[in-house]
Order: sequence, then C-alpha cells, then structure tokens
Amino acid sequence: MTGKKETIVEIFADGACSGNPGIGGYGAILTYGKEIKEISGCELHTTNNRMELMAVIEAIRQIRRPCRIRVVTDSNYVVKGITEWMPGWIRRNWINSKKKPVLNRDLWEMLLELSEPHEIEWAWIKGHSGHKENERCDELARKAIKTCKEKNREGRQDG
Repeated sequence: MTGKKETIVEIFADGACSGNPGIGGYGAILTYGKEIKEISGCELHTTNNRMELMAVIEAIRQIRRPCRIRVVTDSNYVVKGITEWMPGWIRRNWINSKKKPVLNRDLWEMLLELSEPHEIEWAWIKGHSGHKENERCDELARKAIKTCKEKNREGRQDG
C-alpha cells in the first residue's frame, strides 16, 4: 500500500493466543480508500501481548511511503504502551515504572522504528463488542493459530 502524508490508512489489528504463553496468531486489516488488505500470521511460542504488537507491526510494514495512519485495536497494552508508557521507558533506558526491564522491548523498538516516518493516531475500542473490523481481525488471528497448530502436528508426525 502506498500513500501520501495527507492520505489516511486505517489499520485494524488484533492478536490472540491459545494458552498464554502458547501458540499465538495475529490478524490485521488495512484500508486505503477502497483498497482493503488482510494479513495474518502465527508463532508457536508467544504471548497474547506479543501477538497484539505483531499485528500492528506487520500492518505498518505493508505501508511503503510516509502517510497518516489510524490504528484501531482492542489492546490497551499497545495503545497505552505507545502513547503513554514509552517516553518513560526510553528515559529510564527501557526500565518500567516497577524498575524491571520492559517486556517485549524488541517489538516495542521495532514498532517505534516503523512508526517514525508516519503520523499515527492510536485508537482503542472494546474487543468482542460487535465492531466489524475488530471481529474480522480476531477471526484472522484465530485461523492463524489453527493453521499453526495443524502445521506443528504434521511436523511432529513427519519427524
């Protein structure tokens, strides 16, 4: 997807995990005018929060030029992390307010770097409340988990 600074790309993103930690999946929808793109993926050993972050990261990776982006997610962790907590983490050299290393620092740094050329608005919505795009992202994430589980089972049977 391409865009200009004046163009708004909307990203809807969700992550899920079967067990936490466990097999995780993410799903995202990007809309740009009438264009719609869906993406998804999975990891065998992960957490729900990592999948929430990966949904946004992988969606932003799809955008080739600097533009205005509106990210909509049901993850308070993602929205508060990027808009409220991150400045303090960076000031404290990636130590959180409880004096512990920030979890998922690798993904937060990746998100920060990918966000740099864009102007991003972050919006939280209540999950599982009938929001069409959020429900679709959840479906994509759960399908990715199912696919990962099936591939993992096949791998063990073949080995």
